[in-house]
Order: sequence, then C-alpha cells, then structure tokens
Amino acid sequence: MAGNRTFTMIKPDAFAAGNSGAILKMIEEAGFKIVALKATQLTPELAGKFYAVHKERPFYADLCKYMSSGPIIAAILEKENAVEDFRTLIGATNPANAAEGTIRKIFATSIEANAVHGSDSDENAEIEGNFFFNQFDRVR
Repeated sequence: MAGNRTFTMIKPDAFAAGNSGAILKMIEEAGFKIVALKATQLTPELAGKFYAVHKERPFYADLCKYMSSGPIIAAILEKENAVEDFRTLIGATNPANAAEGTIRKIFATSIEANAVHGSDSDENAEIEGNFFFNQFDRVR
C-alpha cells in the first residue's frame, strides 16, 4: 500500500528565481497538505550526506556544490498515494521531457537546475524527511 507522505525540496535555482511561492501554491492546489516546512541552506558536507546514495556517480561533486550554493525549502507533504502523485506533479527530471503543466516544465531551466526534488519511494520519503525534520517539526 502506498504511503501518504513524501518529501520535497525547492532547489537553489528555483528559490533564487523567486519561484518558491508559486511552486508551493501548485503543490497545495494539487491536494497536498504541507505538514513540515523550512527554509535553510545546506553546507557541502550536509549535501554530501543527503545525496550519499550518488557518491560513486560522476555528477556527485557537482550535485553537492549546486545543492549547497544557495537556500532551499524543505517540506514534508501529505496526500493519499503521496510519492507517486508528487512525482507526476513535478514531471520528468529533464524538463525538456516533462509533461506540460508540471512543476519542472514550468520552473526548471535544465536537467541540473530542475527546480525541485521529490522522493522516489515511500522508504526514501521517510529517510529524507527525517534528514531535515524531527518529530516536533511536523503537524500531526
């Protein structure tokens, strides 16, 4: 059974472009409830820990540098079938391949600067949410 929570980050490119409010509005209009939200900035070390799963990939160092280059917004979202529905809302990783009306099609500027992160599984949603938020940071 699919879970009812997922994790997202509005990435430094979208934050710097002033798109955070519009992205959050799209998320809420799609039926997601925001149960935890914070603006923060990752250090290169914290970005490395968050993306440790990609440590052996050739893009890892650039990813960590990019994700620590400016503020981000981290959020836990709630909705039935949250992970799958959110992945549909954000669109393909490469905005050129994203469906019309998706967050990445509207706000991403490249495959690297693709506006938002979305968890790819219920398990990762829990791990990623716990990376940014403790039990007291969440709406019950």
